Amino acid sequence: MIPPSADEPAVSLRGFRPLDVPFVSGLVAEALHEHYDPSLYSSLSYDWPEGFLIAADPHDVPVGFLLGVNQVEHEARVLMFAVDRNHRTRGIGSRLMDVFLERARSRGLRRVTLEVRVSNATAIRFYTRYRFSVVDLLRAYYSDGENGYQMARDLG
Repeated sequence: MIPPSADEPAVSLRGFRPLDVPFVSGLVAEALHEHYDPSLYSSLSYDWPEGFLIAADPHDVPVGFLLGVNQVEHEARVLMFAVDRNHRTRGIGSRLMDVFLERARSRGLRRVTLEVRVSNATAIRFYTRYRFSVVDLLRAYYSDGENGYQMARDLG
């Protein structure tokens, strides 16, 4: 992890806003290689607004996000998570994950799950550092037919 330089202000974390949709959609297309109806982001933010975190630059432009949901009792799910290519390796993903896990604990959730492309070795290493383990192989899980891993960890 490379910290921002002295002349590069750090990002701040905040909640999702409807005006963030174009930025989030762009990050999803670039980093996750998926395309969803833009209305999906706002609708997913309703049930657990605190689970949708935005990392914004000093001009309040989103440079990363983590969209978590709580659709299963006692369980959080990281539905989408991405940091802009030009802002990676600066600890933004770690800050997003740290805050998300704390919010899940505060909500009384006991487990967190997520899915990741089997080819995404960087993300798999990141999740492993956060004590996620592969629990299932999801065949042809992604829209392009790539397999995914389901990963999970307890919040104890």
